[in-house]
Amino acid sequence: MNTQQLGHLTTARIYDEPVPDRYRILVDRLWPRGVSKERAALDEWLKDIAPSAPLRTEFAHMASRFEEFSAEYREELQAHPEPVDHVVGLLRDGRDVELLYAAKDREVNHAQVLRTYLLERLE
Repeated sequence: MNTQQLGHLTTARIYDEPVPDRYRILVDRLWPRGVSKERAALDEWLKDIAPSAPLRTEFAHMASRFEEFSAEYREELQAHPEPVDHVVGLLRDGRDVELLYAAKDREVNHAQVLRTYLLERLE
């Protein structure tokens, strides 16, 4: 029986100050404006876990489209499980993971959908 503790999963804007001892993963398909690679202090950039370009464009960060966007993004995640399995594996190995995104809205963004989806996969 595996008694190892799961890692914690958080989200943060890429523009926020890095928190020590977290495995930092950028989950945007595009590199965020005005952020150097040094400032980003990334452990990994998982472009493939981000929403597709057409889905991102259709959503356009409009709160009125968030529910529909969330459902379609979850379908994309189910269709391409490799990057999801990778992050789940990090969490199962006890790593504290921080999902980084560039969107201004801290609640209405794909990283929140992804966080919920990953937590469901851990159960």
